[in-house]
Amino acid sequence: MSLSDATLDYIETIKGFMDPDEGSALHDMALEVISDFPNSLTVEIGSYCGKSTVYIGNAVRQRGGLMVSVDHHYGSEENQPGEAYFDPDLADIETGGMSSLAAFRRTIRGADLEDVVIPVIAPSRMASHIVHGDICFLFIDGGHSMPAALDDYRLWATRVKTGGILAIHDVFPNPEDGGRSPYEIYLLAIASGLFEEVKAVKSLRFLRRL
Repeated sequence: MSLSDATLDYIETIKGFMDPDEGSALHDMALEVISDFPNSLTVEIGSYCGKSTVYIGNAVRQRGGLMVSVDHHYGSEENQPGEAYFDPDLADIETGGMSSLAAFRRTIRGADLEDVVIPVIAPSRMASHIVHGDICFLFIDGGHSMPAALDDYRLWATRVKTGGILAIHDVFPNPEDGGRSPYEIYLLAIASGLFEEVKAVKSLRFLRRL
């Protein structure tokens, strides 16, 4: 089932960097995969203000499942004050940095997804110790430093079920187009022999677990 016009209009009000074509592809792929694995876990690594969460969460809602959204909500390197993608609306006076947590909670509440999305407010590595079970759909869009991206891939991707999907955002083969870390973990996934690419939409890659 496609996203309603009202939901698409709401998504456009959410801060974030998810292209509408990529977001719709996320929703459609999640809907397809979750249908094949009822009651399996859907996990998002990196939610920022919740734009991608709403795309995926609506697919999860339609299939009656739950989604875990992992983010420490202090932002990636490029989101910090003085950096290219800093948003003054998200400035955190207490820490001197930024925080997307309040915006994320407003997003999930506004999308009526509070009974679908389980926020885990922690770095990916810490969260991997408390979130258990096989994953049918994993979306990686976390920190773009190499250590953060490697944690996201090594700690989570091996838990994707056979036939499940690993989705990676911001995969740019041309270095001039964007950061290298998502591309590097995409290459690791392909080289592992555990995944094969099944679809690409702009910077978004979908890989199926073999």
